[in-house]
Amino acid sequence: MDRAGGRGERGLRGARRAASRGRGAARSAARSSSRGPGGSPGGAATLRAPRRKEPAAPRGRPARRASAVRSLPAGPAAGGGEAPPAPRSRAPAAGAPGARRRAAVPDGAVAAPVAARRPPTAAGALRLRDVLSRLTLGRQDVSEASGLVNQVVSQLIQAIRSTDSSFNSIKRLGAGSYYEHVKISEPNEFDIMLVMPVSRLQLDECDDTGAYYYLTFKRNPKEKHLSKFLDEDGKLSAFKMLQALQEIIKQEVKNIEDVKVTVKRKKAGSPAITLQIKNPPAEISVDIILTLEVQQSWPPSTQDGLKIEQWLGRKVRGDFRNKSLYLVAKQNKNEKVLRGNTWRLSFSHIEKAMLNNHGSSKTCCESDGPKCCRKGCLKLLKYLLEQLKMTHTKKLEKFCSYHVKTAFFHSCVMWPNDADWHSGDLDHCFQKYLRYFMDCLQQSHLPHFFIPQYNLLSLENKASSNFLLELINKEWNNGFPIFQEK
Repeated sequence: MDRAGGRGERGLRGARRAASRGRGAARSAARSSSRGPGGSPGGAATLRAPRRKEPAAPRGRPARRASAVRSLPAGPAAGGGEAPPAPRSRAPAAGAPGARRRAAVPDGAVAAPVAARRPPTAAGALRLRDVLSRLTLGRQDVSEASGLVNQVVSQLIQAIRSTDSSFNSIKRLGAGSYYEHVKISEPNEFDIMLVMPVSRLQLDECDDTGAYYYLTFKRNPKEKHLSKFLDEDGKLSAFKMLQALQEIIKQEVKNIEDVKVTVKRKKAGSPAITLQIKNPPAEISVDIILTLEVQQSWPPSTQDGLKIEQWLGRKVRGDFRNKSLYLVAKQNKNEKVLRGNTWRLSFSHIEKAMLNNHGSSKTCCESDGPKCCRKGCLKLLKYLLEQLKMTHTKKLEKFCSYHVKTAFFHSCVMWPNDADWHSGDLDHCFQKYLRYFMDCLQQSHLPHFFIPQYNLLSLENKASSNFLLELINKEWNNGFPIFQEK
């Protein structure tokens, strides 16, 4: 009999012994015997979804039903016994002295439940830390992989600049999980943005997401050399620019010595030119992303996004919004006719800055400062999604790590203080972050962190969201066995 079953049997025996003392006493005995010392008999390291009490409804109205995520049972107990109730949240009363206020939920974001800080389950926290240690990149592997990538990319940039004067101003910017220090498992994927500064552009929205735009040059542009990339309507063609860049790269990889590099066939609508670098016994994938850097104000669709005032501060938000506007050559798949002339807003440079300076205090996670578990939680959820996608590739193809990262940023806003992410509370912090992500799946609503009107979980993919929600619930109710697989 496993631990969960043992708790159920003990609870039933306790209830029988206490029957003569009345129904209320029986329930009390069952609860106390099922929880054991510290709420977990024998120090069992099980991560269970906490049950939270819903607020009482106003008189005359029926109480609001809890979301499906919150009302799911903690899983059947082994041996046929009834599963014990999950531990209740120990959130302080609203008016309790010293109670920490949570930041207001940004407009459009899914409201997450109040997650009270509580003593972590020692064994559970140790188990999650063991998972994180397995996900840590080896220094030697990182050194070799980054060295190869730097060698290849440097040669390509030199060739691009000298081959076509249209691209002679490009500069390199590392983006994505490796440069944000949240890459997991292996240093086998790198994102490199080739950034081209351009003068002011006219941005015209091409749909209601606020993320995709048509670009046209204003009168007498400085970049007359880019006129060859305009389509018949005078719009800057992402397709034409990517095609020219890809041809240069294809030719230059043939001249790279000491390492074998190939250019993968480009996926339709993808903003990246993907290189495969042979690095026996593995391969390294490098996404080259053409990016325009425009020195002008961010468009109106971003006005209500980036609500980081209570997390990183009002001044930091202002500094971020004063940075250049980035646009990547990304096809909008919702267009009726795919012409390859749309560009998508990109905030990779801002995301990188937020992750590398993620504390509400300036010294968070510095060598002599307090440590938090924010990045650890992000890595764990990235790994959970990655493992589930390996088993259910087709059904989960709509999901990527950007969904996880977006939910992470919203969680940092809702729990803005470093104390909310204390390094010793990894178990609890991961649960509240995961619970928020599950609520987003439940409602098929995850607002883009910078463009709130842009929902990253379309209702058209509701079936996929439900499927992922079921998989995560199953993992949670069984103590995340997927984390034990090596």
